[in-house]
Amino acid sequence: MSDSKQPQQPQINIELDEAIAQGIYSNLAIINHSSSEFVVDFVCIMPGTPKAKVKSRIVLTPQHAKRLLKAMAENINRYEAAHGEIKETEQTQIPLNFGPTGQA
Repeated sequence: MSDSKQPQQPQINIELDEAIAQGIYSNLAIINHSSSEFVVDFVCIMPGTPKAKVKSRIVLTPQHAKRLLKAMAENINRYEAAHGEIKETEQTQIPLNFGPTGQA
């Protein structure tokens, strides 16, 4: 008889630095892309403040961006199943010249 066990994936030990664990608040994400990468800039816009800074930038391959999209959709579905539908509020109008351009 042959053993039909699936080979185990190696376990990855992920460390979370205390400063990173605090997180960064963002209420706006600006997404740009080139043929080889997606760039997501996380911004915090405060009411009455004419200027906002990028708080964090994440650069992803197209494959990782698609996996992130799928993972976010799955998590939103689970959240809504447990807590009810997330209501979308009125969107802030962002000027077209706000943020970096999609150059890579």
